[in-house]
Amino acid sequence: MINTDQKINTFLMFDGCAEEAMDFYISLFSDSEVLSLQRYGSEEAEMEGRVLHAAFTLNGQVFRCIDSNIKHEFTFTPAISLYVNCSSTEEIDRVFQQLATEGQILMPLGEYPFSSRFGWVADRFGVTWQLNFPNEQ
Repeated sequence: MINTDQKINTFLMFDGCAEEAMDFYISLFSDSEVLSLQRYGSEEAEMEGRVLHAAFTLNGQVFRCIDSNIKHEFTFTPAISLYVNCSSTEEIDRVFQQLATEGQILMPLGEYPFSSRFGWVADRFGVTWQLNFPNEQ
């Protein structure tokens, strides 16, 4: 059972592509789904239909996201990333390739002293992901 009352959630703020990003992430990981989705109404003319607030899971972990109705001078930064321990080399290869498409590779997928297979990528939405296949597996 998914704990939607989880005390600490990752919260992602997008500039008009929250639903596209959420759907993309859900397609990458098993046990993932949209839990709730509220859209801006007609009173927010230029935002109408975009994500006011959404909750979704990735492999059972709850995330939240919005499309901000305020333009900010900032976006995502690699200083904070989503860290994923993958269960197989096939999974890490597949997820890395999909996240890297139209994104930016920060550390190529490969063997490192701390991991038998690791890669760091910023996806096309600007969210950064550290993907790991641990040595001990």
